[in-house]
Amino acid sequence: MSQIEIYSTNNCPFCTRAKQLLNSKNIAYTEKRIDENPEFAKEMQERTQKRTVPQIIINGNPIGGFDELYALNRDGKLDELLK
Repeated sequence: MSQIEIYSTNNCPFCTRAKQLLNSKNIAYTEKRIDENPEFAKEMQERTQKRTVPQIIINGNPIGGFDELYALNRDGKLDELLK
């Protein structure tokens, strides 16, 4: 089973869109809110080398944010990654 992690904040529209996309495909994920836990922000930066949200990690591999997630889905590659 695939493991998906999303680093997000409460007021981020791209975070919301990423979660909506995953929910629409019935894909489970773990959300790590960097606005609620500063340790998650530090962890996100170490793992992804990025400071912006969302940051999405699939099976330990950072894929980027919503735009990258959307492109993977549009191109049919998201389902491939989740197998």
